[in-house]
Amino acid sequence: MTQITANTAIEESLGARAWRWVRAVNPVYLIALALLVWVGIRNPVFFQPDNFLTFLQRATPLMILTAGQVFVLVSGGFDLSVGSVVTSTVIIGAILANNDPNATWWVILALLLGGFIVGLVNGAVTTFLKVPSLIATLGMLLIAKGIGLFWSGGAPRGYLPDNFRMWGRGGIEGLFGLQDFPYAVIVLVVFGVGYWLLLHRLNYGRQLLALGDNPRAARLSGVNVNLVRISAFVICSMTAVVAGVLLGGRGGVSIEAGTGLEMQSIAAAVLGGTMLLGGRGSIPAAMTGALALELLFTLLNLMGLPKPLRDAVQGLIIIGAVAYTAYSTRRTR
Repeated sequence: MTQITANTAIEESLGARAWRWVRAVNPVYLIALALLVWVGIRNPVFFQPDNFLTFLQRATPLMILTAGQVFVLVSGGFDLSVGSVVTSTVIIGAILANNDPNATWWVILALLLGGFIVGLVNGAVTTFLKVPSLIATLGMLLIAKGIGLFWSGGAPRGYLPDNFRMWGRGGIEGLFGLQDFPYAVIVLVVFGVGYWLLLHRLNYGRQLLALGDNPRAARLSGVNVNLVRISAFVICSMTAVVAGVLLGGRGGVSIEAGTGLEMQSIAAAVLGGTMLLGGRGSIPAAMTGALALELLFTLLNLMGLPKPLRDAVQGLIIIGAVAYTAYSTRRTR
């Protein structure tokens, strides 16, 4: 009898530990896993290495863009201009390069400089003029898109050379025995690891989280609040340029290249547990949230459902994720 009781207690203890472990795991990982399995069931060839890497190549721009968006969100702000920065990157990059391979590298550097300036303006207006980031970046959304459309005359012009486009659609042939290992996936790994270190392992990340949690307390503890807040917008905008280079490389020149990406990046970050009011966020979870969104869009396409439904689902995800985060925060407190 005593032995049975002991075994029961051990089983209950193991069950309790397993349940606590499941509850401690960010739900976005379970959601992404479930969607991954579902897509694989709908499309049996999805898990073939080359096909799966092609999917990751397509998902990379949103995943990187979401990682950049996290820096602004955890600081307590928003950046609605990233979609227009992506569009302008593609349009202006095509006009400046104009199919000249020798111009590719200086064009990319010029685009990154433009992203730096956009982020600097967003951060300065928010920090020094005290304009809410929602309004400041909404204005920048219109400015960036307007400049791109004015420069191009409202229609795609120029052409992106092959050594520009290779980042979005090219790869290393024969690596790991694969037909093609995408450069975009390599870029994804580099940015993912770099941003994880920056936010979760360096002092800058702790300062950024402290700023989002309580700006006054962060200032009193010695954090340079103005510099940290502005730097978050700069990182976000320059990341949008990188996403634009990848998207332009994959899809070519389009005046709709970045349409909707600002909301998708915010939705993905929130799905990954990033708090909209700042103070909490995770790079791996946010990037997994972007992966989950891409998996969901792929699943909707496989089911033959229209794009308007995708937008509606995206809105439901934002509302549901924010509601869940608020509920979890209240329970913790």
